[in-house]
Amino acid sequence: MPVEFLGIAATNDGSETTPRSGAAFDKEYTLRLARAHEDHGWDRVLFAYGSGSADPAPAAAYVASRLDRLGILLAHRPNVSYPTFAAKTFATLDRISEGRLTVHFITGGNDHEQGREGDFLTKDERYARTREYIRIVKKIWTTHEAFDHEGQHYRFHDFVSDVFPVQQPRPDVSFGGSSPAAYAAGGAEADIYCLWGEPLAETAEQIEAVKAAARAAGRTDVPRIQVAFRPIIAPTEELAWEKAHRTVGAIRERREAGLVRHHRRGTRENPENTGSQRLIAIAEAGERYDRALWTPTAAATGGSGNSNALVGTPETVAQALLDYYDLGVDILSARGYDLLGDAVDFGRYVIPIVREEVAKRDAERAAGGTLAAVR
Repeated sequence: MPVEFLGIAATNDGSETTPRSGAAFDKEYTLRLARAHEDHGWDRVLFAYGSGSADPAPAAAYVASRLDRLGILLAHRPNVSYPTFAAKTFATLDRISEGRLTVHFITGGNDHEQGREGDFLTKDERYARTREYIRIVKKIWTTHEAFDHEGQHYRFHDFVSDVFPVQQPRPDVSFGGSSPAAYAAGGAEADIYCLWGEPLAETAEQIEAVKAAARAAGRTDVPRIQVAFRPIIAPTEELAWEKAHRTVGAIRERREAGLVRHHRRGTRENPENTGSQRLIAIAEAGERYDRALWTPTAAATGGSGNSNALVGTPETVAQALLDYYDLGVDILSARGYDLLGDAVDFGRYVIPIVREEVAKRDAERAAGGTLAAVR
């Protein structure tokens, strides 16, 4: 099936390697970055969520109203709003974008970050709440008659929305995590399951865990798989590796200078969330894996979010991405350290190679199926 590419919809030009040059929400830069993705072959961009960051929903509405094709992946934490309110917000945004919305539900892996906005549930309680929340949102999107809800975390009566999504029966739900509780929740509820970039063997194991969770939940289908990387590309291998080492040096310099805010609970060596723990363990076991995976970027950030790199020429990075496609990954998430420049370069030089090779694979499979049918 066709491959899809997810980029980042940052609201300012700051990254792990450079400070931002303007406000937290730089309207002109936000639109410029999104337009660069639309103009260079990307399918959608992620509007991420942080406790003190610009609100991603109005930022997404702003971009969606000014671009024609680019899809929106809106990150949302259930602790910040009631599901009845959130479902209407999402439906309205799907209307503004004319059916280009996907919602990514974040359970939260760090207690201190959650506590910044008044969320003091345990991690297991948060996963239970997220599952209930997603089910309520799905029902609101698809139900045209008032209903009651009496659940563990939410209770309301006689609710019906007057705004419904363009997409029918509803927009897709995206979910991520690397713990058993995450697999269980996402396997049951997600249309798209998101993983951070790990070596091929570990990624294959996670894909199987997601599929097993979906089967255990009684599903006959399974979530589509998305994997995220930090590509570092250059015209030659030598230049790419020089760029990679400069990048890690810049990350370390900013952290040592105290220019990156840390969570108080959990440390770079011992983070709370399972995904970061996995990235650190992989980095401790080795720096280079498979065709192009490089772990020092993850080690330098303490496994913070999407942080493992793919290093090399556009051809090398494209072939590495195709290795993941061959595992069953069909949504490839990529974000460079120069957000705008890397989005353009990746779109120009990597995406076309991957799309062409995926088309060849699909054509070969189709031809093989036709031949088998004839025989």
